[in-house]
Amino acid sequence: MTDRLKDKVALVIGASRGIGKAVALRFVEEGAKVVIADFEAEEGQAAADDIGAAFVRTDISKMDDAVAAVAFTVELHGRLDIIVQNAGIYPWQLIENTAPEDWDSVMAVNLRGCFNAARAALVPMKAQGSGRILFTSSITGPHVTSPGHGHYSASKAGINGFIRAAALEFSGYGITVNGVEPGNILTEAIQLHRSAAFIENMQVAIPLGRLGSPRDVANAFLFLASDDASYVTGTTIVVDGGQLLPEGADFRLQPT
Repeated sequence: MTDRLKDKVALVIGASRGIGKAVALRFVEEGAKVVIADFEAEEGQAAADDIGAAFVRTDISKMDDAVAAVAFTVELHGRLDIIVQNAGIYPWQLIENTAPEDWDSVMAVNLRGCFNAARAALVPMKAQGSGRILFTSSITGPHVTSPGHGHYSASKAGINGFIRAAALEFSGYGITVNGVEPGNILTEAIQLHRSAAFIENMQVAIPLGRLGSPRDVANAFLFLASDDASYVTGTTIVVDGGQLLPEGADFRLQPT
């Protein structure tokens, strides 16, 4: 490892498993002091113990919880350099079957959670004159979608708009705001809730021929969190194995 985050303090929200845990681990590997925040207390504490991080239970849909998680981190480590809002929910529901309260619950975690995290982190970051605010967006919503993901798609497209607005507003404080747009990533949730046939069909649609790993996404977050990205703000990195590139299904070259 290269100590790219040596002496940095990071709060990673939604990190009990999958992409969030991979991000937290990657940050620890690169020298950061990490706090994991998650709604699932038992799983979050286990993840924190596993990678050598601290843990605070957090419902990021609630502003008070976001403020408390930031305060916990600052009290523990004296500052906050990086915050990653990765928490998200994605129930499969056709629009015609989506109740208003279902829509609101997705927006509360996925989109309002980003607002809450940014507002809470702004206080210490503004005071210290620096910071990295990072969000997990998706290719679903900003670029593509599928049936059953109306609320999820809307929330992720909203995140991209919020990234641009926050980056502009926070630039004068030395704070950058960016995001990562994962494609199909082979997380525990995908393995648990998707069939082998679904995963195989997705692999066929991806030019690199495989689903991504959580570590693939974590590496993009590492870049954005590091000093290497000091001049990068208001944008996202797509990590999708080339999934967005083909114009149609028949895209693979067949050497003769």
